[in-house]
Amino acid sequence: MSEAVTEFTRRARTEKGWWVAAALVGIGVIYPLIVESLQEVPLIGDFMPGIGSVVVMLIFTMMALGLNVVVGYAGLLDLGYVAFYAAGAYVAGWFASLHFDQVTFHLSGAVSGDLPGIHLSMWLVLVLAGVFTTIVGIVIGLPTLRLRGDYLAIVTLGFGEIVPQFVRNADSVAGFNLTNGTFGITPIDSPSFGAGFVFREQSNKDDLFYWTAIGLVLFTVFCCIRLRDSRLGRAWIAIREDETAAAAMGVPLMRTKTWAYAIGAFFGGVAGAYFASYRSGAFPADFFFQFSVFLLCMVILGGLGSIWGVLAGGLILSYLDREGLATIGAKLQQDAGLDFDPTKYQFGIYGLIIVAMMLLRPQGLIPERRHKIELEEGVHDTPFYDVQTEAAMTDRNRSDD
Repeated sequence: MSEAVTEFTRRARTEKGWWVAAALVGIGVIYPLIVESLQEVPLIGDFMPGIGSVVVMLIFTMMALGLNVVVGYAGLLDLGYVAFYAAGAYVAGWFASLHFDQVTFHLSGAVSGDLPGIHLSMWLVLVLAGVFTTIVGIVIGLPTLRLRGDYLAIVTLGFGEIVPQFVRNADSVAGFNLTNGTFGITPIDSPSFGAGFVFREQSNKDDLFYWTAIGLVLFTVFCCIRLRDSRLGRAWIAIREDETAAAAMGVPLMRTKTWAYAIGAFFGGVAGAYFASYRSGAFPADFFFQFSVFLLCMVILGGLGSIWGVLAGGLILSYLDREGLATIGAKLQQDAGLDFDPTKYQFGIYGLIIVAMMLLRPQGLIPERRHKIELEEGVHDTPFYDVQTEAAMTDRNRSDD
């Protein structure tokens, strides 16, 4: 009877969670239609982000979800995730811009047919960016994923530093301009539905980019849920919990880790290409090591391995980065008369947030169920002395009987 009640309670909570998620998605979809009204509401109106900021917030959150596959699911500390972001952005620059003006190839309705360069449809470019970064993830992962713990983090940090240096200096690779150096590649084509409906030419272009970003985030969430509940996802979790035990149970470590790295790279590449299209450019100044740490903070804040937690953590930190800290500083100056600009100390503030989370709620804002149980209840081993004492007491009782 108790098992039936427990199962009923679990299903009720699950259904309630899905209803809450559906309601939040509905609010997100209509946000461009109500944002102006919300900004007129006293107190909270000043803190409502604009549509352009929310587009960037969603793209950053998509990258955080991709990193969560690597760090949260498989337990691989990746400090070089910015490499996949950069690779995806430059794929958009190569295949949807004037950069390679030596050739003229068009497979897009977003630009006129006489423009030089390669111009593929942005929807195709997103797929190409995902495939390319998946290959890059495999190439980087094969030599590095044989390492564990701190050594893996150091090597991925090295790759995270190599890629920005490469894109800044690859304007003359054997005489070939690959990345256009510090100037970046611009302009990059906009998504479109034929020649008559180019996002960037519409009056509500930010709304169109916003709704597309919502679709990409939902696609990422769907894939993450399916992966988590799959056989591959269970293998990732087994490696995260105890790599030695997972290998002993027959989990192929290198293949499973490489899949995590490749799939995480896929989402990072798609997000990077879409961000480049939204900004109409791929610039090396965007690909610094700090960005990898910023994404990792989103995962830690939300909860390692938790999809909904990473969504919350990504939106919170990206909001603070885009508008939140600036708005708070303006309110402090206007209302309290304090001459304090939080944007000057943004990384220090993010660090304080993470430290506070580790002290007060180490499992994250919305923790994964298994990780929450481990942190709150612990996994207690019986000391060897107690085992010996208990065995001696059992033998004594048997002899007395």
